[in-house]
This record gives sequence, structure tokens and C-alpha cells, in this order.
Amino acid sequence: MPSLWIFVSPVLLLVVSNVFMTFAWYGHLKVEHRPIWLIVLISWGIAFFEYCLAVPANRIGRLAYEPAELKAMQEVITLAVFAVFSVAYLGERLTLNHGVGFLLIAAGAWFVFKGPFAG
Repeated sequence: MPSLWIFVSPVLLLVVSNVFMTFAWYGHLKVEHRPIWLIVLISWGIAFFEYCLAVPANRIGRLAYEPAELKAMQEVITLAVFAVFSVAYLGERLTLNHGVGFLLIAAGAWFVFKGPFAG
């Protein structure tokens, strides 16, 4: 029986890695006065830390989850992190359309975890 840590650590690592990636991809939207080449280099540097967490998350996660489950989990985590980032950092407003869209993606992840349909 695998340790609980095998199931939990990939989730925690993916959450933190997504925080880094969200800042790498979208954090520069509040820094419009810098040249794009500098923004790309800074974003690339931030993304390095994302990879340092995402790769182990998937390596450890493979012990407990199927690759499709890891990907579905990562997408839901990405949306959750982005939603918080968008409101807290960018000052954006989430709308009902965003909520419905995110729920549909989460429903897709649920189907991935549900496993094959009996047929």
C-alpha cells in the first residue's frame, strides 16, 4: 500500500509550481514599461523554478496516478491558481462565464479520474 505522501505530494508540488508558472506567464502584464526581451528572460527564469517542482511532481505522482490523471489534475490546479492570481494580483473580476467554463473543465477531469466506462 503506497504512503499517503505519494498521493498528496504531487498535488502540493503542482500547486506551488503553478504559482511560479502563472507569474512567469501573466505577472508581466502589470509591468508594461519594460522591453519584451527582458520580460521573456525574467519569465524564463521564473519558469525554471516551475519545472524544478513540476517534474518531481509528475515523477512522484506516477507512483500513484496515471499520466492522464496527473494532466487532468494539473489543469484543474492551473485554473484554480489562475483564478486566485487574476483576482488578487491583476485585479480582474471573475464572471459567471469563467465559473461555468472552469466547472466544465473540472467535470472533464472528474471523468478522467472516474476510469473507463463499463461497456
